[in-house]
Amino acid sequence: MELRHLRYFMAVAEELHFGRAAQRLHIAQPPLSRQIQDLEAELGITLFDRSPRGVELTHAGTVFLGHVRRVFGALDLAVHDARRASAGETGRVVVGYLSSLTYTGIVDLVRAYRDRFPTVDIALREMSPQEQIDALKEGRIDVGFVRAPLDEAAITHACMRSEELVVALPIDHPLAAWKRIPVAMLSREPFVTFPRHRGPGFFDQIIALCHAAGFSPRIVQEAPQIDIPSLVAAGFGISILPESIREMGRRGIVLRPLVGGPRTSLLMVWRSNDVAPAVTGFVDFARRTGLPRYGVKPAEDGAKASGDGVKPKGDGVKPKGGGVKPKGNGVTSKGGEKSKGDGVKANGDSMRPKGDSVRRKGDGLKPRGDGVKPKASAADPGEDASNPAADEGTLKVDRARSSPG
Repeated sequence: MELRHLRYFMAVAEELHFGRAAQRLHIAQPPLSRQIQDLEAELGITLFDRSPRGVELTHAGTVFLGHVRRVFGALDLAVHDARRASAGETGRVVVGYLSSLTYTGIVDLVRAYRDRFPTVDIALREMSPQEQIDALKEGRIDVGFVRAPLDEAAITHACMRSEELVVALPIDHPLAAWKRIPVAMLSREPFVTFPRHRGPGFFDQIIALCHAAGFSPRIVQEAPQIDIPSLVAAGFGISILPESIREMGRRGIVLRPLVGGPRTSLLMVWRSNDVAPAVTGFVDFARRTGLPRYGVKPAEDGAKASGDGVKPKGDGVKPKGGGVKPKGNGVTSKGGEKSKGDGVKANGDSMRPKGDSVRRKGDGLKPRGDGVKPKASAADPGEDASNPAADEGTLKVDRARSSPG
């Protein structure tokens, strides 16, 4: 029995007419009749009742038709699924990642892939970089994300992002005022790092950076990379981290780039000999899409963010308003002497006299700009009672008022 026998049977059973079934199958009627007879002989049953009135299915033929339809339905589904699997649209992909890398956009990449290929089963496994490499070799994961450098012959990699290294400092650290920090200035600082076995490549890069500056870092605390910003904020020490750590938005720390702009790369890794369509499909999608780049969040640390032009303390910044100390109010009393210390109020560089209570003899006019009702009291708070010129002017005014006419 072949599939063509079943296809011929289903055509005759649905048309209940050999001539129309032959036209549907694009064959002549006599060969079709012989194929049906061969099928009945092989099964040992009669599938059709033939009479001058037409063709009818027997009870056995009706039961057989139901099963044949399911066979062709399953066959169509098998072909469809096989084609989708070949295109990488179905299957399973196990992705390894480091917990601290969730801030680099990996989660968003996986979400975008699932939206595009909802029938592919994606599983995530949190692992250190070295654990991911070992799991790739053993076939326990299909794709991983690790920090460069990487030297593994059996592993293929692609750079997903290159980012600058920054120094994480407590908010009150003296170096927080610097725009960029030379690595050599960290020589006496306590370091907080992750254990080397969790990421030997990146760990060695940091150590080599310090050695190139002439010192070996004094490591006082080790912790998972995702916990390091909290330990820095608590004052355990400083740390050199990828710039994407800003996405954590951790309060209590400042992040400053290093002089020379050293960088690190985030790599996507997979087995060199892996040809599974779902895996190659994920890799191709990730390379085309890339990792989303978030805008750098503003530093919530009480200091300006890196690159903002902050100068070290003691740089002689001129205070607002120029710091000019006002001298007198420029109002001359009778006698030609200037009044000193007469209550002038300074507001930046613009000085407005608070008033001069002295009235000029016989003119009845207020001094320009004083806006103060004149008073003859020598205790006027707008006057400096210790100024002889002011006292003399006041006495002359009093005599003028007391004289007739």
